[in-house]
Amino acid sequence: MTTFLLIRHGLTDAVGHQITGRLPGVHLNETGRKQAAELPQRLARWKISAIYSSPLERALETATPAAAQMKLPIQQSAALSEVDFGDWSGHTLDDLNQRPEWRAYNTFRSVTRAPHGELMLEVQARMVEELTRLAALHPDQLVACFSHADAIRATLCHFLGMPLDLIHRLEIRPASITLLRLMEWGPQILLVNCMT
Repeated sequence: MTTFLLIRHGLTDAVGHQITGRLPGVHLNETGRKQAAELPQRLARWKISAIYSSPLERALETATPAAAQMKLPIQQSAALSEVDFGDWSGHTLDDLNQRPEWRAYNTFRSVTRAPHGELMLEVQARMVEELTRLAALHPDQLVACFSHADAIRATLCHFLGMPLDLIHRLEIRPASITLLRLMEWGPQILLVNCMT
């Protein structure tokens, strides 16, 4: 059995306004830095054995205070990264909402690919494969993984047996904690989108 804390990065100025995808240089804003600073206290109830993070700045910045408090290294994992939104990266949501292909993406996620980007099924596959790999490395331990909203949602869809087309029914707020346990007989989702 391995238990995972799936932690979304803290708030950035782009959240809710712009698709940044994997663009470099997207940092936490003041609220996001406060959320990151509060995470060590929120995580103190768990005995975390390892910390993994998406290599994107906002995820690493969110993980850093907790890693410092726990005296654990942050191990970067590209598999925990944000969706590659391809040509949509950098565009505002107002702009994208005018495009029929964006609307199709948000209603039929399972088969609609971002132009020159990733299919959500590919995001789901890389996330599940990485958690399976980490479970083998950390049996009977608790592992914190700092990632991104859609990557966490896609993971939950897999372990819930839920179609990716319903991904927006899951809310994953900035700096939220989701608790997933991989048992020998199957998964347990014990906490979703926790902000306390």
